[in-house]
Amino acid sequence: MSTSLATLIDLALLHPTLTDKELHAGCEKAKQLNVASVCIKPYAVKLAADRLRGSSVAVGTVIGFPHGSNAPEIKAAEAKLACQQGATELDMVVNVGKVMSEDWDYVERDIKAVLDVARQHKAVLKVIFENDFLTKDEWKIKLCEICGKLGVDFVKTSTGFGFVKQSSGDYNYKGATEKDVALMRKHSPPNVGIKAAGGVRTQAEALKMQELGCTRLGTSAPEPIIGGGKSTGTGY
Repeated sequence: MSTSLATLIDLALLHPTLTDKELHAGCEKAKQLNVASVCIKPYAVKLAADRLRGSSVAVGTVIGFPHGSNAPEIKAAEAKLACQQGATELDMVVNVGKVMSEDWDYVERDIKAVLDVARQHKAVLKVIFENDFLTKDEWKIKLCEICGKLGVDFVKTSTGFGFVKQSSGDYNYKGATEKDVALMRKHSPPNVGIKAAGGVRTQAEALKMQELGCTRLGTSAPEPIIGGGKSTGTGY
């Protein structure tokens, strides 16, 4: 059971405060746990590619992170550089404001700009919706339809950094929810995988997400999920 869950995990090494030493250690942890991939900060792609060479762990990074507001041309250039430096998986953030504006032509062009680069480099593309910001299911459904039409590899719930102001005045996020994962699975074609990220912290939660159709899980704290003991991650 734990081995199966380990192979679903993208180990997130994305917190702004992570040092180069901690990123090196994260790559070593990824090899020891035999997770699917690391998802590392963009400047550290080459570091991860060097550290993980010869292992089964893929090198992933983020594009337009965390708010998705870069121009499509910049996202494409960022994706190209990442692939050239050794990334084989790309997690791009949609332009949330354009989604909420229902400018679907722009949203489709934005995703396709990165997808074209991913395909040129035989890289996997995961499209992050940032569901905490998307208060209408119709927006999430339309994103699933666009991503299915384009043929991306995964749709993903969250960045883990989509903090929304709460009624208390504090900022927090839910991340992946069972409701959203079920919705995304229902409205995505079978060839598009579902990645749950943000807030999946226990083995029980991970198994539930797997039951709902997730084939990837994003976390900075993999040990409690796969049964490896106390986590040293940030809780993403």
